[in-house]
Formats: sequence, C-alpha cells, structure tokens
Amino acid sequence: MSFESELQKYEKEIKLKDGSSCKLRPLRKEDEKGFHEFFLAVPEAERMFIKHRVTEPQVIRDWCRNVDLGRNLPLLAFIGGKIIGDATLHQQLGGWKRHIGRVSVLVHPQYRGRGLARALVTEIADMARNLGLEKVEAEFIGEQEAAIKMFALLGFSNLLRLKDYVKDMQAGSHDYVLMGLDLKTDEEYAGMG
Repeated sequence: MSFESELQKYEKEIKLKDGSSCKLRPLRKEDEKGFHEFFLAVPEAERMFIKHRVTEPQVIRDWCRNVDLGRNLPLLAFIGGKIIGDATLHQQLGGWKRHIGRVSVLVHPQYRGRGLARALVTEIADMARNLGLEKVEAEFIGEQEAAIKMFALLGFSNLLRLKDYVKDMQAGSHDYVLMGLDLKTDEEYAGMG
C-alpha cells in the first residue's frame, strides 16, 4: 500500500475503554502550540526520558514546520481540539534498517488508563505493516515497566536489555530495553492455516 493511501485513512475516530472517543490524524504545521502544550503537561520526571528537549519551543517548532511524514509520522489523538496522545512511526528510508520501523508513544497524564496508548500503538503497527515494513521496534528505559508490559501484551518481545546503558537528561544511568514485533501481512496469516 502506498504512503499516500495510508494517510487518506485519517482523520479517524476511535473509541476508548471509558466510552469516550477521540480523533486521530497526523501532525500538521498548525499543531505547534498545542503540541508544545501537550509535552509541557508531561511530568518532568517522565520528560527526562524523552530523547529531545520537548519543553523548548524551538524543538517543537522545527518538528511542525519541517514535517517529513515519510521519515517520522506522528499520529496525534485529539479530544475537543486538545492533543491528548502522540504515537510516532520512525522510518529509515534506506540502509540496513529500512525494513524496520520504530514506534514511540506518549499519552497526556489526564487521559491515561483509557486504552489510548494501546490503540495508538496498534494503529502505528497496522500502518507500518501496510507500508511494507517487516518489523517494528520500541525503546525503553528499564523503569518504564507499565509501558514494557503493555507492549508485551501487544505481541512485542524483549530483544535485549543493556544494564546502565543510557543516561537521562540529568545524567542518571538506566537500563536500555529494546522490544520488537514481527509484522505479518494478511497473506502470511492466510498461509498459516
């Protein structure tokens, strides 16, 4: 399936566990202010583990003004115009990892426990499969036990764990965890009967 036809599926509405619904769509240039506010709502203790300095307006401005959905596809979740979640499919467009996507997900603290992270990761995995990727990975620090468990429930397996391998923004050491999911196409599933 082509990238353009995959994007045509959005805007899309999904139901959450509590019965509420939210809209999903890719990041747009005009999301700059709301996307920055979304990251500011994340507790500082959690932001330490985000790879980029998301509290700096220039970082978010660069992301929104230089949207490259073929390389990094942020899928945003909205309720009432407010960004409440983000799952991003990161892709290498060439090289030895071009068949592997990487997924990252973050949900606004007020909207956790409703199944949004699970729904977003499922959307990203489906999108990756439809784009022809063969695998998706997710990276964690060892303390992200709830996220690791949720990804495991979605079929991701532990690929490796490196003790004290990464450092947070305050230079504290943490275990690095890499999880992966093999993506099977419908044809592959059909042949498994």
